[in-house]
Amino acid sequence: MSKKILVAYFSASGQTARAARAVAEAVGADRFEIRPAQPYTSADLDWTDKKSRSSVEMNDPACRPAMADAVPDLSQYDAIFLGFPIWWYVEPRIVDTFLESQDISGKVFVPFATSGGSGIDGAARNLQKAYPLAVWKPGKLVNAANAASWAKGALDE
Repeated sequence: MSKKILVAYFSASGQTARAARAVAEAVGADRFEIRPAQPYTSADLDWTDKKSRSSVEMNDPACRPAMADAVPDLSQYDAIFLGFPIWWYVEPRIVDTFLESQDISGKVFVPFATSGGSGIDGAARNLQKAYPLAVWKPGKLVNAANAASWAKGALDE
C-alpha cells in the first residue's frame, strides 16, 4: 500500500516553491501552497527594517497571518512534507497558521526549508516544541537541486 502524501509549503521568493515542486514530484505527492491572504511585498520582506511586516510578525510569537485558501483535509494524508524559508532562525508565522488550522495529533510531518545562510535546526526544535502531538521526522535544508534525492528517503528516517 502506498502512502498518500501532501507537500504543503510557504514560499516568499519562489525558492521554496521550486524545492516543493521537486519534493512532490519525487514522492508522488499532492501540493498545497500556504499563501497569505495579503501577499508579501518586497518592502514587507525587508528583514533589515524593524517596521517591515515580516519583522513585526516574527517579533510577535502569537501572530498568525491569515491564509488565502482553506487547508485541505489533512486527515486524508499519511504524511506531510512541510516547506518554508527560514525567517529569524525559525518557520514564518504563517506556517503556524497552517499547523493550527486542523488537528495534527499523530500526523507525520517532514520539515524542509530554504535559506540563504541559516540552518533548519532552530525551526525543527521550535516546531517540535510548539506542536508536540505531531510526529516530526528529521528536517533538511534543501534547494531545488537536492530536494528530490533527499525526499525519496526522508520518510524512512
